[in-house]
Formats: sequence, C-alpha cells, structure tokens
Amino acid sequence: MKCSEFLQELTNYLDGVLDARTKSELEDHLAWCHNCYVVCDTTKKTIEIYRHPQPDELPDDLRTRLRSAIMSKCQAHKRSGGENV
Repeated sequence: MKCSEFLQELTNYLDGVLDARTKSELEDHLAWCHNCYVVCDTTKKTIEIYRHPQPDELPDDLRTRLRSAIMSKCQAHKRSGGENV
C-alpha cells in the first residue's frame, strides 16, 4: 500500500467502516510508515479533543511550575522596560 492510498482510506479507517482485509493492509502500512502513523495518530487525537472539549485538569505541581514560569517571564519583561523577552 502506498501512502496516497492510505490517506484516501484514513477517514474510513478512523470511522471503523472498512472491511477486515483493507483494515489489515492499513495497519500493516502504519506499522512501518512513520509519516502515515503520525498523520493518523494526530488526526485521532484531534478528533478526541473535539469530542471531549472539556479541558483536563493540570496536576498541582505542573500548575505551580507553569505559574512560576509565567510570573518570572512577566517580571523579566517589566525589568527590561517592556521589550520582548
């Protein structure tokens, strides 16, 4: 299977409406073709995000580190007189 053939069937693959043989061929292609794997995986993840639009809660430690990083950037920006940091 060529990448162009894979891409033509991607929607059907993700929708789960392929016959067993075609599905197997696509999965064989995904096993060795990194580019198509990335396209497929990214598309799947994008669909999941739109199906479940509620953001996940950040773990407390990550929230704290992110807040600290933002505050440091803001303070550095103020110290530099408002220039881009």
